[in-house]
Amino acid sequence: MQNTENSPAILMQFAKWPQPGRVKTRLIPALGIDGALQAHITLSLEVLDNLCATGYDVSFWWDRPLEQPPEYASSLLANIEGAGLQQYFQQGDDLGERMFRALTQGIDAYSRAVVIGSDCPSVDPGYVRSAVVALDHADVVLGPSNDGGYVLIGARKLTAEALAGIEWGTPMVLEQTLERMEKTGLSVYVLEPRWDVDEPEDWQRFRRMVGER
Repeated sequence: MQNTENSPAILMQFAKWPQPGRVKTRLIPALGIDGALQAHITLSLEVLDNLCATGYDVSFWWDRPLEQPPEYASSLLANIEGAGLQQYFQQGDDLGERMFRALTQGIDAYSRAVVIGSDCPSVDPGYVRSAVVALDHADVVLGPSNDGGYVLIGARKLTAEALAGIEWGTPMVLEQTLERMEKTGLSVYVLEPRWDVDEPEDWQRFRRMVGER
């Protein structure tokens, strides 16, 4: 990873490969397996557009290596490759380790790095820019989600312990992360809350947002 355009930060989009039954599973009862798959692709493209619109460097991080990309990834890959983005694979036993490794790699190359999930369409370009600016004064920046987690994490300094032992996927994620950060002596700036898409009502909220443009 190289900072080729003097971008003040590297933005890292985390995403699962689009495969039926493996993505947006909580949407399946309302949308069906195919509908949930298409929702995942739509959301991933929306986030990608938002990140590219910031003007910062962007990289795309798949959840695991595959011998061959699934056929359903074609539209995502076309957009990623069309934008000239580098692609990587997440590494680690849990989300905390995956984010730590990616962020550390980004910090080494850019001094500031930000991870954003692919189900967070409310993370608009202005919100991302605010996160990067916050890293002028804080070691870590977090964008809380309304379900107790967070839609964004950025860092200019980080330790593995700061993201270890957290109960991922629970309403305690943000609280536990803030506790770990305090114990490891990292300063944290918390942005205003945003929402992500997990449940059918979240998907409807996204549909309304797109329809209002």
